Amino acid sequence: MHSSVDSFSISNGVMQRPQWQTVVIFALAFWLSSSLILDLVIMPSLYAAGMMSQPGFAAAGYAIFWLFNRIELLCAAIALTGVLALRYLQPAYNRKGYAGAVLAAILVAIALLYTYALTPQMSALGMELNLFNTAIEIPVGMNQLHGSYWALEMLKFASGGLLLNLCYRERV
Repeated sequence: MHSSVDSFSISNGVMQRPQWQTVVIFALAFWLSSSLILDLVIMPSLYAAGMMSQPGFAAAGYAIFWLFNRIELLCAAIALTGVLALRYLQPAYNRKGYAGAVLAAILVAIALLYTYALTPQMSALGMELNLFNTAIEIPVGMNQLHGSYWALEMLKFASGGLLLNLCYRERV
């Protein structure tokens, strides 16, 4: 009877994922899926409704992205912390290379760029400071910033997808 209890606990322990691995997977899944919803549903809906031509759109957009950028920072920090914890706490993870840590660091850098560089600059360009100007034009630099945003977004999805794949396959 004693040996069956030991074999059950051993087999049960082998099948369970490390807790940090599960945390990283959930943080990345939440972050990437919410980014897709923002990029492919919310922003195109606002554009189609004509909201982007309204004078208060830059302020509203900044409010949306201010909050979302903080969530991105939190998810990126959780992912980096989880990957580093896995590397430190699980000896098997240390032999698999630095790919997970590098990908998580890239995600943190992207979240920092969004929060402290790109979003404030895009919002500042979009603000209409002349209340008597009725014609709303998109500033020239805005297209470059949108290009930077989409390039970072593709890098975020590629890095996040690779890290999610590494975590899911236990290769962090």
